[in-house]
Amino acid sequence: MSTSDSHALEIHAGPVALRHIREHGLAGADIRLVPAAAGGPKGLILNALDRFIFGQLLAGPGPSVHLVGASIGAWRMATACMADVDAALERLGIDYIEQRYEHAPGRLPEPAQTTQAFGAKLTQHFGGREAEILSHPRFRLHVLASRGRRLLQHIGVRHQRPERRSALVLGFAAAYAANSVSRRALGGWLERVVFSDSREGLPLALDDYTTREVPLSAANLQPAVLASCSIPFMLRAVRNIPGAPEGAYWDGGLTDYHLHWPYTGMNKGRVGDGPARADDPPGPAEPASMAGMQDEVGQRSGRAALVLYPHFQPRLVPGWLDKAHTRRHGHTPGLDNLVLLCPSRHWIAGLPGGKLPDRDDFKRLIDDDDTRIALWRQGLAESRRLADEFADWLARGTPVDRVLPLVA
Repeated sequence: MSTSDSHALEIHAGPVALRHIREHGLAGADIRLVPAAAGGPKGLILNALDRFIFGQLLAGPGPSVHLVGASIGAWRMATACMADVDAALERLGIDYIEQRYEHAPGRLPEPAQTTQAFGAKLTQHFGGREAEILSHPRFRLHVLASRGRRLLQHIGVRHQRPERRSALVLGFAAAYAANSVSRRALGGWLERVVFSDSREGLPLALDDYTTREVPLSAANLQPAVLASCSIPFMLRAVRNIPGAPEGAYWDGGLTDYHLHWPYTGMNKGRVGDGPARADDPPGPAEPASMAGMQDEVGQRSGRAALVLYPHFQPRLVPGWLDKAHTRRHGHTPGLDNLVLLCPSRHWIAGLPGGKLPDRDDFKRLIDDDDTRIALWRQGLAESRRLADEFADWLARGTPVDRVLPLVA
């Protein structure tokens, strides 16, 4: 298999997904889950793909599709559940690019100020439309957040005290050290919390470390998305989320940066099967059954239940703290039914600065919002080519010579 260096879009597939494409092509009805990674401004480059996937490929009636997101991915997936999806996603791109925060010259904004301003932006985007998002006839939303444990559990919570930077540094240093030993050890410091559509729970088991499911509601949708986007030291932890256990909640990318999950096990287990500490309160009841999923999709004419992953790179980094642990990034059997769409290195090299928009742009251009905004607008406009190439590949019958294997 090969792909031309002239292509903007790379299409990768696991062996199960590749066999499915070879035998049946790829249709919207085959897609049962769409993950959306954390990664801040990098997610902007997926805006045009999102608009095509949710506004065209998955539009109309069909089997339920689970949309799972962390950080900017949570904002993207919640927006995809809005009725005017194309306009809403277009507005998301504009709103994200045009973020401006008051700050002292040469210094990043204070976390409290950033939290207030970003929360107001989410209210402007989602306010009054929570019931619409949570009643989408086809999409089932799941928002990921990371709940602090041990030292991190009560930061800024008891007596409403402000967050102490020294405690944050110590707590996250301990989490980093634990994660260096193993992903499972990270669960002693950060708990994965999945705020899930109450109609259907997440259709796969996550047993790498402690996981908790909390039903999404109109009351907790915005706080959950804000928590999922709350980068430590840049935004304050979100507290007192309705329906969720007490504690401090941060960016979902801490535990699930790129959602490197066992997708081939869809519907073979349930969320929350991971180990729990004895001092934790009991978790929620088992989510609604998805027992018919594999029968409905996997057994009709041999078609598989696939995962479609628009991403900004070909590798999946499990958690934010796993960036240096490259052995954890590669293809595993749990990704065999995954179709991954990402920009090619050739296309990225042609973007402003030869790179994707990223969080360092905020720091580098902290006193020049106009330049940053212009650069990001250019990247957003260029991303249209990614969606055009994906649409063209589908229209040409999904030729497999255009498909690459997942990165080992």
